[in-house]
Amino acid sequence: MENIEKVQNFNASILKIKEELRRDVVGQDEIVDNVITAIIAGGNVLLEGVPGVGKTRLVRSLGKVLSLPFSRIQFTPDLMPSDVTGNVVIEKDADGKMVSSFRKGPIFANLVLADEINRATPKTQSSMLEVMQEHKVTVANQSYALEEPFFVLATENPIEQDGTYPLPEAQMDRFMFKLIMKFPANDELIDIVKMTQITMDETASSVIDGATILEMRALASTVPVIDEVLDYAIRVVSGTHPELDKASDTAKKYIKYGASPRAAQALITAAKVRALMNGNYNVSYEDIDALALPVLRHRIKINYTALNDRLTVDDVIAMLVKETKK
Repeated sequence: MENIEKVQNFNASILKIKEELRRDVVGQDEIVDNVITAIIAGGNVLLEGVPGVGKTRLVRSLGKVLSLPFSRIQFTPDLMPSDVTGNVVIEKDADGKMVSSFRKGPIFANLVLADEINRATPKTQSSMLEVMQEHKVTVANQSYALEEPFFVLATENPIEQDGTYPLPEAQMDRFMFKLIMKFPANDELIDIVKMTQITMDETASSVIDGATILEMRALASTVPVIDEVLDYAIRVVSGTHPELDKASDTAKKYIKYGASPRAAQALITAAKVRALMNGNYNVSYEDIDALALPVLRHRIKINYTALNDRLTVDDVIAMLVKETKK
């Protein structure tokens, strides 16, 4: 009975979050669901989309709904690591003595929007690695822990690639999901125009707080995964490796290199959250199928055969999942 009540409270919180977000974000239901899933699961999101589709608005609204401090970092080629993490400064104390102190950078927030992260140099990009993985910042041999929950949503513009620095595989792997934010349909665009004619500010209200998010995360970690579903998830991930003896035909033909073990971890962790969001207290095959695209699309590399056959990464993943089901 206790678990049933907790699941009901979990679903009630999710409904409140979505209801408030709809006041600021038009459409993009799948994006919203996956971003909420990642936050509760403790993962980060790489969001790809053309300018003006509401990426910043989504994160700002989330900050209000979840009562969490929001920070935006606009990545540019001249951005230095210290501009992200903070730095040590020398200043006078009350007694007039010179002392060193650490001034926190914009990364010290619960929700961080890393806007156009591929515009920063590799040196600055790498400063995000420890933060995203360890949730701490090390400056001058001193570590500073970030307040939980901590979530990074990084954006990329898929059109303009001049003057950009593609993210290395090691950093891409730090993102739980890669989501594709599509241009809105005509009716959605009408609603967006009407909404922004009234106000450009976010109007969502706070419905839960960081402590509740951590409680929801703890509940999700207890969701059971039966051996058959776990085995299926592992076969989906291992099936992306063309070099393995039991590699799928799809991988052998279309994949250059496969996903890391983090993909399997992300797939199961996120599937537990998704199960609860749908009112279930166990992970299903459908949960694995639904999350295969966002978990795998940035972790595998397709080869020239796939490109010659005019297949996208999503096409290859869909073929892989279908083959694994057989």
